[in-house]
Amino acid sequence: MNRRTSMFRLLGTTLLALGALTSAYAQTEAQKQLGSDRFTIVSPFPPGGPVDTLARILSDGLAKRYGQVAVVDNAAGAAGNIGMDRVKRAKGDGHTLLVVPAGNLTINPTLMPNFPFNIEKDFVPVTMLAKAPNVLVAAPGAGIKSAKDLVAQAKAKPGSLSYASPGVGSGLHLAGELFKQQAGVDLIHVPYKGTAPALNDVLGGVVPLMFSNLPGTLQFIKSGKLVALGITDTRRTPVAPEIPTLAEQGIQGVNVTSWYGLLAPAGTPPAVVEQLAKDAAEMLAQPEVRERLQAQGMTASTMKPAEFAAAMRDETKVWAQIIKARNIVAE
Repeated sequence: MNRRTSMFRLLGTTLLALGALTSAYAQTEAQKQLGSDRFTIVSPFPPGGPVDTLARILSDGLAKRYGQVAVVDNAAGAAGNIGMDRVKRAKGDGHTLLVVPAGNLTINPTLMPNFPFNIEKDFVPVTMLAKAPNVLVAAPGAGIKSAKDLVAQAKAKPGSLSYASPGVGSGLHLAGELFKQQAGVDLIHVPYKGTAPALNDVLGGVVPLMFSNLPGTLQFIKSGKLVALGITDTRRTPVAPEIPTLAEQGIQGVNVTSWYGLLAPAGTPPAVVEQLAKDAAEMLAQPEVRERLQAQGMTASTMKPAEFAAAMRDETKVWAQIIKARNIVAE
């Protein structure tokens, strides 16, 4: 080995060591910063739902990790916009965080003509916290046993079948529109003011079909009051592994899950964001937390910040195409 080669190797080793030390220092500084003040986890919806559950899991975990007070702020109103605005205006130091469902991040920017946020500029994605599968269900009286049956019947008699949703522009409405596009069928959309009245009319046989969140319909599927036609995800769910996906039945590209994300205000340092993502992943990996999530039909779905940002961008593009192609306007 000549002297020049030896010097280059020594330089390379030194740079690697310095990089490791810098990374460790940044991580330590991020933890110090997070432990310097109290936390506020903003849930932009009323208590009791999945967003609130996840916010409380995080507040409990952060309080234990950093020895600081951590509170959940249920800043409900304006379809989640009040809570989102509170986080947008907060200091970007990692102490004010937002737990929010997918629709507020990937549907509303296109659906709402005067949407008051620029998601990429006003917030920093931390991680996807959890997912809940959606399912296409049918009333038993409709005589439809599978997604293949539905497609065959819809093609034989175009416009003869309808599906209920919680409202125009909801994720479950758009799931139906995406299904129509991918399956090449014509279904009539029947919007309701909320999930409960829509589900009641499907259970009563008034409307034959509905895309719904699996946790809210699983009891009816198991009791035979609803027929599960397919999961709208890329793989079967551990919550109900006996239900096939739509993709298994030849209907590709209808990958619509209800998911919930964690975001911080713009300007939050990258090292703090990375530390929060790591903290959340470790909290959600705890057996008691996983059991708590599964009781609500959710599974943990942690991502690195860059992965989460990419997933949000991709899903926003999909919904923008559907909303514009179908001329869907918020009510």
